[in-house]
Formats: sequence, structure tokens, C-alpha cells
Amino acid sequence: MRFDVLTIFPDLLSSPLQEGIIQKALVAEKVSVHTHNIRDCALDKHAMTDDRPFGGGAGMVMKPEPIVASLDKIEKEAPGGHVILLSPQGRPYNQEIAQELSGLSHIVLICGRYEGFDERIHRYWVDEEISIGDYILTGGELAAMVLVDSITRLLPGVLGCTESAECDAFSQGMLKHPQYTRPREFQGHEVPEVLLSGDHRKISEWRFAAAVQNTAEKRPELLRQRYFSPAELLILKKYKVDASLCLIRINRK
Repeated sequence: MRFDVLTIFPDLLSSPLQEGIIQKALVAEKVSVHTHNIRDCALDKHAMTDDRPFGGGAGMVMKPEPIVASLDKIEKEAPGGHVILLSPQGRPYNQEIAQELSGLSHIVLICGRYEGFDERIHRYWVDEEISIGDYILTGGELAAMVLVDSITRLLPGVLGCTESAECDAFSQGMLKHPQYTRPREFQGHEVPEVLLSGDHRKISEWRFAAAVQNTAEKRPELLRQRYFSPAELLILKKYKVDASLCLIRINRK
């Protein structure tokens, strides 16, 4: 997987790439991340990447020329990248989209600033727009790193445990079950007995029921598209999960 990130502040991306799972993936050459300073492709001596909007109004708008020149430069070096504009107008990012994008081999991320981009960039030079949430950041660099991080960890061989990504919250359409570790008892609060039983079937059933209950209480909207098989419904009944907290949809296949 290759990432190219267009930004006017490339140093903002350096620290996150030097720590943890991402840094290990870079060293192992599972992924490569190339940052490009949009100013390097500016056309004037002042390296201007923004200008006042036509028609007036507050703030500055990112100019099209340096961005397109940067994209052309990347295309010559590594053709065929999937170009993503980080924008509040984009489709809301989630685990399903991360999984979808992890199947690509080359992603180009454009980080915005100020009041946004010249509309011609939106319309003619990107493959899609993505938003990481309904709020405004000072720039798209943090959003770009969210995509780099969430996609990289899904690539084969990046995580130490192959089951980790498959069992993540959201990967199963709901939140994860509660987790416990040592000590067995802490300040009067004990680990659920079933997790100490050694019975893998019972543990699996408990974790499933606990995950549904956790999701129903904290993020019930996630369950609206989640179908439950008759066997799963029996588990929910066995563990007395309050089905009224969520819309139960039955898959009869």
C-alpha cells in the first residue's frame, strides 16, 4: 500500500509516522507514506497556495494550480492512485469504508486548509471526498492520518494478531464486548466468572451477548442494520439481553 499526502504543513505528519504500528509497518515495507508540500508546486515567487474568494467573503480558498501540479507530479511517479479529498462535504468515514480502501494499492490524500478548495478541485480532480466527522479541524492533516492509521492496520501482516482486526469494534456491525485482565478482583469488582471457566463455547456466547448489550446501551443506531440469526437470538435470550433497547432484525437464511 502506498499513500501520498498533499499538504502545506508536511511536518505535522512526521511524528505520527514514527511511532507504534504505523512505524513498524513502514520499516517492514508493508506500507509507504510520501508527503508532498503543495507549496513546492506553487506558481509565484511567494509560493502562494491560497487566495481571496471571488465574490468576496471571509477567509481564503485553496488555489487549484498547485494542487493539480502536485497531483500531476505524483501521477508521473506512481500512476493510478485513488485520489481522496478530505472534506466536510465527503461521505462519513467508518470501518466499512476503511475495509474497502484497504483493498487498494495506492491512495492519494489531499489535506485542505482555510475556507476549503476551489470548487474545480472537488468536481474534476478527485475520485471521492471523505469526512471523518461533522466538525471542523484547522486542516486536513489529522484527518489524513486517521485514514492512514485505520487502513494500514487492516493490511495483511501489519497487526501481530491476525484476529485483532476481525474482532474490532464496528467490524461486526456493533461495539466490542467488555474486556478484563489481571487482577481477578480489584477494589471489590470481580471479573465475570464465565471468562475464568475455560469453556470456550460459553465464553464466546457471553462475549456476543455482552457486545450486543453494550451496543444497545451506548450506540443503538449501529444495530439497525444488524441481522441476528435464530441461534444468535437464543443466545441473547439465554443471557437476558434487553431486546427492547435495539431493533432486532432476524436473518432466517
